Amino acid sequence: MYIVLQKTDKSKVFHLGKLQDYHKKSKEYMEKTEAYECLHQNNPLSNLIERTNKYLLNLRLTKWITQKQYEQLGIKSNEVEVAHLYYLPKAHKPGPPLHPIISGFKHPTIKISKFLDELLRPLFNKMASNITVTSRTELIKQLHQWPICNIRQETLFCTMDVLDLYTMILQTEGI
Repeated sequence: MYIVLQKTDKSKVFHLGKLQDYHKKSKEYMEKTEAYECLHQNNPLSNLIERTNKYLLNLRLTKWITQKQYEQLGIKSNEVEVAHLYYLPKAHKPGPPLHPIISGFKHPTIKISKFLDELLRPLFNKMASNITVTSRTELIKQLHQWPICNIRQETLFCTMDVLDLYTMILQTEGI
């Protein structure tokens, strides 16, 4: 029997568990979401690099991106790796369930993701500024504005815990 000692999600404690339990929960999660698969010996990295660089070249040739952007976003095979899935146990919950984490810091499309975030973030922040609360103080200030906003005392505030958010959105719909 193999034992796993791992830092937990959102706390400063460690969880001691059985490797077979991790494998079982991982398999269940992957089957439930149908979003991940074990690659084994089938490494899609070279194909992904080739397709992405080809797409970037097409964007460059059609003048959707500049030469400088093309050079910045291009993928070099020695700088990238396939993203991988790992889990952190949620020690504060019974079971404990595993919190899935995708590590993609060296994924071939990370430069494109960062580029798009830098491009779109100012627009998003501007559009969402009046409906976004970033601190407790800001929330209290907004709650004091209730009478001005015509929010009644009967208004119900609630929180939600969304499970498997990223696997609920199909890739084609997310793009």
